[in-house]
Amino acid sequence: QVQLVESGGGLVQAGGSLRLSCAASGRTFVRNAVGWFRQAPGQEREFVAAITWSEVTDHADSVKGRFTISRDNTKNTVYLQMNSLKPEDTAVYYCAARRSSIRATMSVDYSYWGQGTQVTVSS
Repeated sequence: QVQLVESGGGLVQAGGSLRLSCAASGRTFVRNAVGWFRQAPGQEREFVAAITWSEVTDHADSVKGRFTISRDNTKNTVYLQMNSLKPEDTAVYYCAARRSSIRATMSVDYSYWGQGTQVTVSS
């Protein structure tokens, strides 16, 4: 079993930056693919970014060039660096891990989820 805890959310002005962290406990998840998703009020959860254990990454078109996913396996932590934030990035951001080492963009492919962290971008 893997427990995931997100941190780093908050309130930021448009154009600003935040770095989210996803720390795993219970067991190491260095061989698991990890993803970030977000959900805005009244909307479905959407894929943001994913990373394999070998650090191959995938980013949604809406965040390419602005967000970067990375991982530090020595710390059992995955990060999401968010730059040039826009009001439409406002959402609860969730970290998720797969049982597989292959990255995926569908939330149903992920077995372990954190509790989420709120990101609010003001205009």
